[in-house]
Amino acid sequence: MAAPTLRAIWGNGPWAPTLRSVAIGCVLMAILTMLPSFLSLYWLRLLTSVLMLAVIAQGMNAMAGFVGYPAFGNVVFFGIGAYGTALAIAAGFGMGPALLVGAIPAGGLALTVGPLLLRLRGHYFAIATLGLNEVVSALAANLSWLTGGAAGLSLPLGAGTAGDAAQRAYVGFAALFAVSLLLGTFLRDSRFGYGCRAIRSNEEAAEATGVPTLRVKSIAWMLSALLTALAGGLYARWVGFIEPSQVFDMAISVKAFVMFLLGGAGTVFGPLIGALLIESATTLAWSHLLKLHLLVLGMTIMLVVLLLPDGAQGLVARHWPAIRARLRRRS
Repeated sequence: MAAPTLRAIWGNGPWAPTLRSVAIGCVLMAILTMLPSFLSLYWLRLLTSVLMLAVIAQGMNAMAGFVGYPAFGNVVFFGIGAYGTALAIAAGFGMGPALLVGAIPAGGLALTVGPLLLRLRGHYFAIATLGLNEVVSALAANLSWLTGGAAGLSLPLGAGTAGDAAQRAYVGFAALFAVSLLLGTFLRDSRFGYGCRAIRSNEEAAEATGVPTLRVKSIAWMLSALLTALAGGLYARWVGFIEPSQVFDMAISVKAFVMFLLGGAGTVFGPLIGALLIESATTLAWSHLLKLHLLVLGMTIMLVVLLLPDGAQGLVARHWPAIRARLRRRS
């Protein structure tokens, strides 16, 4: 029996989706590595913001896209990560340990409250996560002896110039973005990911077939929390100053939710596509339509969501076979 060719493995083998995602991810990371050499500080900051939002959107995608639980209050983990990292840096920790100090409590909170909140479904779960965010935000605002309260918390300045700080922030978010791609690939192609999608399709049927639904949902929420908290920690180091209304802002969750829907729910690269589209639209609206930018941006989002219910990646996937057939006929 002849050994399978690389084309057969790539096109039809069981690992074909994973191999394609890894290849695309490697090319994407190579491009991201080269970009800072060609960008000004303004565009570098904009791209850093896109990567940060793509990571947050991937964290939201892990719960809402793959598991089907709309965790609107996921920004609570962003805030916990930001404050944990900021306090650790102020105490003299290095950046790596400080990020862990911010991420571990976020993951622990998801595992602690998950078995309780994840018994709720639909808008009940969404409202419960909003309440969780408000509780933690209020604690951060009132524990002024620890967090600085409403006055905020300043971080010590990093070494080097503003350009050096921008480069470090970009590298940090690019690395975290690579981790988010690995998480998305894992949730799409692994046995655990199949359990997540089974819950999204029909939770009762999944449980009847042996999927430990509560455990799977709790672990997925913990992974989402860890990723979002790491983004919050890097953000705190990047901006150098945080306050509760800034890092527990529900607008972050809303924007992330729209981004992964726009790119394609339950996909690996959808959050990045959505982040690029939304941030580009926001930048153009700010620069050309200062007084009407919110109206134009809101209408744009509404139209895109209505016209692309399965996101941009889903649109490409639907039409790609026809496009490929036309290209073959022309060649």
